[in-house]
Amino acid sequence: MPIRILTPPDRPLDVVRRMVWRKRKADSVYRADDLIPEESDVVLQAIKRLPPKESYDRVFRLRRAFQDYPYLSPIIQEIEAELKERNDLDSLVVKRR
Repeated sequence: MPIRILTPPDRPLDVVRRMVWRKRKADSVYRADDLIPEESDVVLQAIKRLPPKESYDRVFRLRRAFQDYPYLSPIIQEIEAELKERNDLDSLVVKRR
């Protein structure tokens, strides 16, 4: 078996660095607090008290989420149509002559 020399991307420390970087990037993009509905007065006051940068980042994340394409909805609609068709065909009564 030939001896394999670790190239820079294969070093264990580099792998860990990449994992940490991806986690930090995901944490900066997604925030669980963005999912809290703005319908109550308490939440509206809390949003007004956010620092300007955090408020801007929040609006940016929400706008990006709304502009994102629905990747799962078309597949769900397709499956629902298939299940409805299957249910309609299963309940079909065949009459013999």
